Amino acid sequence: MTARVVDTNVILVANKAHQDASPECVLACVELLYDIMENGCLVLDDQYRILREYQRKTEPVKDKGVGDMFVKWALQNIKTPAKVRVIPLTELEPEIFAEFPCKALEAVFDRQDRKFAAVSHAHADRPPIAQACDSKWLEWWPPLLLFGVRIIFVCREDICRFYAAKNPGRPVPPLP
Repeated sequence: MTARVVDTNVILVANKAHQDASPECVLACVELLYDIMENGCLVLDDQYRILREYQRKTEPVKDKGVGDMFVKWALQNIKTPAKVRVIPLTELEPEIFAEFPCKALEAVFDRQDRKFAAVSHAHADRPPIAQACDSKWLEWWPPLLLFGVRIIFVCREDICRFYAAKNPGRPVPPLP
């Protein structure tokens, strides 16, 4: 069983809620979420910060998209450790976690994204973080990897395209 931390944007892309994501990216996110539901394990934090973010951005009761279905699945399996693993985090200040792997990176890291890196780093197996379209992660993955936190870029072409559009004139960082 493969454990994964899933960034919210993967769920949004699977719901077709990211207007610039390619059809290939949507399909890749859908396949990843189905794979986790059927064969894997989702990793969340013990205060359910990640799950609450999912719920704020989806409609799991309506079950409209695959992302919604995934959030509903997570809610239904929250007490099943084989499906959803809950990892304790120590929040020192709002969105500042003792388990965040790279203190030097913390200052430039999106506050809302810190929980994903912290929960991966806090887990004994350091499950990778699935990332779809947030191009800032292209700059963050190398220092995170030094601490054992891996990033799976589900939409490699899209994320490079988004990075180039947001950072004209700068080379796109290499992918792992």
